[in-house]
Amino acid sequence: MSSEVLFKVLIIGDALVGKTSFVQKYVHGNPRREYKPTIGVDFALKVIRWSDDMTVRLQLWDIAGQERFTSMTRVYYKGAAACVIMFDLTSPHTFYSTIRWKQDLDSKCTLPGGRTIPCILAGNKSDLTSRPVPKETIDKICKEHSFLGWTEMSVKDDSNVSESMEYLIKELVQNHLAELDQTDGDGDGSVDRGGFIQLTNPKAQTERRLCC
Repeated sequence: MSSEVLFKVLIIGDALVGKTSFVQKYVHGNPRREYKPTIGVDFALKVIRWSDDMTVRLQLWDIAGQERFTSMTRVYYKGAAACVIMFDLTSPHTFYSTIRWKQDLDSKCTLPGGRTIPCILAGNKSDLTSRPVPKETIDKICKEHSFLGWTEMSVKDDSNVSESMEYLIKELVQNHLAELDQTDGDGDGSVDRGGFIQLTNPKAQTERRLCC
């Protein structure tokens, strides 16, 4: 019998890093052309036929950058299964803000057993040449704060958008199946995985790294 599973995924980070465009590109195939700041939270749903016997429904919560660290984030985070924290590769300020976003997330949202939810660190605007934040610094922050991994992406060029989400879904499905098998999930690799995770872009037929 075919099963259907729903995952709530948070998209958080400072304003102007491209969160809404990321969601629009992933769900509808077209990024938002004009900038309209998100007020509070926006929602989007992506339905994926993951396998012959499983359909995945992703409920994406696009949380406004202005909401960071307010009391409302606890309400928004409730029931989340995973998270993408985004920053602008050309803006060091938005990168260092991801540390506080992750700390806020971890203090308010955990899985059964107290584990932090799987979280990817995504640097948007890789199509631009300016990269003031060294990759070594991103690696260090990623490991210190137990991100699942990090990736560079370009919503504008559709680079690593669906690939990053596909990797995150694999993690969610793995954790879901482990729960069904009544395992405790320890050591399942959902946190502090280490090494490099390869993302394949079928359009370019090249591999990109989601690393940490």
